[in-house]
Amino acid sequence: MTQGPLDEEILRREVWPRFARTRAQYRGIYLANHSLGRPPDRMADDVRAALDAWYRDMDGAWEAWFAARERFRALTAKLVGAPRADTIVPRASAGQGLRAVLGALEGTPRVVASDGEFDSLDFVLRVWRERGRIRLELRPWREIGRVHADLVVLSSVQYRTGEVVDDLAGRVREAQRAGALVLLDVYHHAGALPLDLAALGADFAVGGSYKYTRGGPGAAWLYVRPELADTMRTLDTGWFAKEAPFAYERPDPPRFAAGGDAWLESTPAVLAPAQALAGLELTLELGVVRLREYNLRQKRALAELLAAEGVAAEGAGEAHGAFLTVRHPQAARLAEALAAQGVATDARGDRLRLGPDILNPHSELAAAARALGAALRQL
Repeated sequence: MTQGPLDEEILRREVWPRFARTRAQYRGIYLANHSLGRPPDRMADDVRAALDAWYRDMDGAWEAWFAARERFRALTAKLVGAPRADTIVPRASAGQGLRAVLGALEGTPRVVASDGEFDSLDFVLRVWRERGRIRLELRPWREIGRVHADLVVLSSVQYRTGEVVDDLAGRVREAQRAGALVLLDVYHHAGALPLDLAALGADFAVGGSYKYTRGGPGAAWLYVRPELADTMRTLDTGWFAKEAPFAYERPDPPRFAAGGDAWLESTPAVLAPAQALAGLELTLELGVVRLREYNLRQKRALAELLAAEGVAAEGAGEAHGAFLTVRHPQAARLAEALAAQGVATDARGDRLRLGPDILNPHSELAAAARALGAALRQL
């Protein structure tokens, strides 16, 4: 891979050929990269290899499946600054990760969360509150810091607006000094912005490959700080968390595996880690810093193109994540109108979200800006 800043010529020559399948088959302008990332061609090969192992080796396929799982953990640990690969615990979703953390807390814990959490966490928290399992307080994210709680839940990048939470390490420290454990949702952070969970001091984090690392749904993870991975246990468990799962013994009391393996659960999905590997490897090869720099240039270019159409966009600078937003009371209708013109975006509340990506040439950004300008004039 050519070193130095990314540009469209380098990407056309060295990266786009790795996405020949989606570039040939998807005919529209895809600006929902902040939602579902486009998969590299190799992803299909990796999944096929995992399936071939099953056809060929039957129960012997577990060796290949375990190898893919452990590589998924190691690559993710490198991406997010986890000090040990075993502290990355594969989960099917961010919500599963949150439930595991809630299941490790004693009594009826007090949970303080931002009122801007995505539904994958927000809905779980509200259901646990309704069942009397937690005491829940929701606050604006700017008020999350020195709060008295057992657990603080906060997205490092807000899913609706793209705002990057400022002084994140300071907020984590303040909450911890007040006696709280801190869980960060880094789904809009990992792979899009540099991330070092160890340096942040986070107790837990949830994320996944669905968006910026192009691994699709199901390849999510829970991070558990090493000291907690070694000592804390969750009720959201299963037989793969046992000290010796394939010995089929039933010690009483139960004996857990060491470290983060004690946070595993029951028989895992085996294709999800395989489908995530190619995207993780590409993200690390390109480098998150380089990807972030290129994304900032793309966001600024798209914002300027939109401004020329009379459209005000927010989020072009470093204070926001990887997408722009356009405020409009009928944002969902705008997304539908753009889809009818072959431009894929999405809407969250009154925000239309547009996420440029390394596979979007400047010509697509210009065409999308014109389409959005026309759609706004017609509403």
